Amino acid sequence: MEYIQLTQENLQKEHICCSMTEKKGDHSVTDKKAWLKERMEEGLVFYKADVRGKVFIEYIPAQAAWFPIQTDNWMHINCLWVSGSTKGHGYSTDLLHECIRDAKAQGKRGLCILCAEGRKREFLADPKFLAHKGLTVADTSDCGITLMYLPLAESAEPPKFKDCAKHPKIDSDGFVLYYTDQCPYTYYWVPRVAEAAKEHGIPLKTIHITT
Repeated sequence: MEYIQLTQENLQKEHICCSMTEKKGDHSVTDKKAWLKERMEEGLVFYKADVRGKVFIEYIPAQAAWFPIQTDNWMHINCLWVSGSTKGHGYSTDLLHECIRDAKAQGKRGLCILCAEGRKREFLADPKFLAHKGLTVADTSDCGITLMYLPLAESAEPPKFKDCAKHPKIDSDGFVLYYTDQCPYTYYWVPRVAEAAKEHGIPLKTIHITT
């Protein structure tokens, strides 16, 4: 299998399985590639198989990651995704090893990633696969999301959730939904959550994070 690292120069011509630009009613779906281009200036890496399918890893220095975690010079994996007919061929291992190699080359103290059990959270990484590759649990939030890590330096302090993520709560009734352009599939769900909240008379506030 051949692999490609996306750059600001080849980004527009390369296929990304989760990139989409369209409008659904009055709800805009923004282009994942535009988000990636901005993040590349902060050290984001998008490494993919040279196929039209879901075989890629996306990672970034943890201090620039759009996740509520606390680390000291770690690498954070935004997304590791291999699915469909491409599963079972060792591609996930290839992608993870490339991230580890790059993290070591940059002098990172380790790498971390979010995961969760169960198919209802299937867009998060599989903890069983990660454990098989040597990652262990660093922290778990009250809502069941787990932060796993792999140290690459001796005496590396494990990463952890910020309090707002470890103990999520709001000061009013109803739901508060935070979302970003990192995962375009979010745009499929935001209006559907709004519809469900309206149907059941639940107050809803949506917050689109752009920085």
